[in-house]
Amino acid sequence: MTTPSPHEPVYDDRVYRSPMAVVTGVLMLAVIAWLCGDAVVRGEGPGRWIGLAIALFAVPLTVAFTIRPAVFANDDRMRVRNPFRVIELPWAAVDAVRAGYSAEVLAEGSKYQLWSVPVSLRERKKASRQLSRREALSGRGTAKDGDAAPKEPERASADKVVDELRELAERGAARPGAQGSVDVTWSFEIIAPAVAGVVLLIVLLVTG
Repeated sequence: MTTPSPHEPVYDDRVYRSPMAVVTGVLMLAVIAWLCGDAVVRGEGPGRWIGLAIALFAVPLTVAFTIRPAVFANDDRMRVRNPFRVIELPWAAVDAVRAGYSAEVLAEGSKYQLWSVPVSLRERKKASRQLSRREALSGRGTAKDGDAAPKEPERASADKVVDELRELAERGAARPGAQGSVDVTWSFEIIAPAVAGVVLLIVLLVTG
């Protein structure tokens, strides 16, 4: 096996996120802005502060669980942006990428969930039924000479993403730029305002 050159190019990141989660997040933020904004602008006394506290708590959490999650992958590493943490995983440190009831990556004895790659059991069952029907119609996968090549069977979107990440991991593990350890950092830009909102809301409710 040839050793990859240290000067091999690293291409732009592939980005994996859930479009449905992003749309849901934008709609939820619009509702929060409408309700809390109305309370701040038209409310009186502590009502304004309560509206502000709820917004301070709800906005970062909504962003954290809908818009923020994403997986960025290139030839050297994968960066997993989850609600409250960012996990940097060089391919050499990755032991496995798999999708069961959730998509996850195993590295250095730890397991990290891929929030931006939701697993739909319904979609997986639908793909399985389509494959079974196709096999039944084609004599359980056997084709006669001269027949057109069978189409690639449909697969659930999460399984496709996991396959792509697994392929990148296997192909990039030997690259010089893919060496190193897993690095985990907490996302205090999300945690801090959410905690501040909770504290402010508790103080306002207690003091009345």
